[in-house]
Amino acid sequence: MKVGCIGLGDIAQKAYLPVLTTQAGIELHLQTRTPATLARIADQHRIPEAQRHTDLDSLIAQGLDAAFVHAPTAVHPEIVTRLLEAGVATYVDKPLAYELAESERLVRLAEERGVSLAVGFNRRYAPGYAQCVEHPRELILLQKNRVGLPEEPRSMILDDFIHVVDTLRFLVPGTVDDVTVRARVEDGLLHHVVLQLAGDGFTALGVMNRLSGSTEEILEVSGQDTKRQVVNLADVIDHKGQPTVRRRGDWVPVARQRGIEQVVLAFLDAVRAGKVLGARDALATHELCEQIVREVLRTGA
Repeated sequence: MKVGCIGLGDIAQKAYLPVLTTQAGIELHLQTRTPATLARIADQHRIPEAQRHTDLDSLIAQGLDAAFVHAPTAVHPEIVTRLLEAGVATYVDKPLAYELAESERLVRLAEERGVSLAVGFNRRYAPGYAQCVEHPRELILLQKNRVGLPEEPRSMILDDFIHVVDTLRFLVPGTVDDVTVRARVEDGLLHHVVLQLAGDGFTALGVMNRLSGSTEEILEVSGQDTKRQVVNLADVIDHKGQPTVRRRGDWVPVARQRGIEQVVLAFLDAVRAGKVLGARDALATHELCEQIVREVLRTGA
């Protein structure tokens, strides 16, 4: 199977290449416009010269079966369009695009061409989060905080808060019939945002504070007098009377802990099996993010 990796920044180096370079039966091709980066990363992973590319045309000409897109969000629409038009099953880092219209166009194009399109919502596959689906979820609280990083609202929500939005959508136990957004915007920068999703018998809260003083991600799901807490996707604490703690094993790779290994393998398995993956559910997350952006801009103007 010929697989392309487009963009060789931090996320590709830390999360995806350690998984892709260990898979049997894969001929991995790398592409970036920066020759020095291409040479350094390819040398690290012993990628042959013939599988190194500085332009997308050269990569697509190899007859790829699948591609992983880790380039900056601004160029996602152009790259993903080219891949889908070439019939290449495509996995792209979230978000598909900054503008909802572009995301909708890409999903339609994939459907029209009958080509797989997957978006990298790895938290759905992270063991600590995936196991919460089996827990009572009358109240869900997910915090994903940062230190000293207020940002322009659209980029913050689409590049980062989108993980919170998608995880809440994944975990809510029923149909959402109420969406509430609260935020603080100062001098055009989003300091914090709070999302509430509510439905019959449940409430889900997503919080991001970019001036929190701590870089952390904490999930709590509770109901029926029990609570499960997941700290930084690693430690799982069950509360029912006396708390019990399960920590990530010393030898568990970070990519597996964060669900990246699992989502990569699920995508590759679907490609091998000839199964076409659709991105309609991912698009619903983008639609909700657009609703949040508009509400933040409306109230923060």
